[in-house]
Amino acid sequence: MGAVLFDLDGTLVDTAPDLAGAVNDMRVERGLDPLPLAELAPLCSFGGRGMLGKGLDLTPEHAAYAETYDAFIEAYRARMTRESRAFEGMRKLVADIVAGGDIWGVITNKTEALARPLMDHLDFDPPPACVIGGDSAGVAKPDPAPMFMACRQIFVDPTDCIYVGDSDRDVAAGRAAGMATIAVAYGYIPVGDDIHGWNADIVVDRVADLRSAIHTLKQRNS
Repeated sequence: MGAVLFDLDGTLVDTAPDLAGAVNDMRVERGLDPLPLAELAPLCSFGGRGMLGKGLDLTPEHAAYAETYDAFIEAYRARMTRESRAFEGMRKLVADIVAGGDIWGVITNKTEALARPLMDHLDFDPPPACVIGGDSAGVAKPDPAPMFMACRQIFVDPTDCIYVGDSDRDVAAGRAAGMATIAVAYGYIPVGDDIHGWNADIVVDRVADLRSAIHTLKQRNS
């Protein structure tokens, strides 16, 4: 038995409308015009830090950052299930993974307190065998600790796992844990970031390409 583990934002689920919506709500409260989703989406893999940097020009060094970050999290929590959807084809893919005898799960840098309610709302069938947040292991990706925690929970060796993600942090964490890795070009990738420079085992452009990529890696590891 093996496992296919997914990053959440930009890989498994299109969460950009709600992440961008939260920071745009804050912009409107401050008398600013909303920014187009196309401008905010590439930063969504960076969560609140990315949204505040692009949407409000705030970095962690700013005196008001901590307070504003907390406000963003609450704004996002209030609307995080409004428009977020599994990417087309993803529900069928995870169902087929389990039907084929493997396990599937989620490892995200989103806090567990946000990730679990979102995954519960999305109601995948079958549900993920694990949901590991960015705070679950005490450190977030690219540290491999969350990857090892997931493997302990699902009783699968890391070398029998494939990790799928849309950032260099995802690939680095997967590789450091000994997992095979797939990078998805349809995800939230900042302009100028070279996905082919992340050293993933396979790069795919569409959800539809994941099935064959997973099969290729499983055959390679068998």
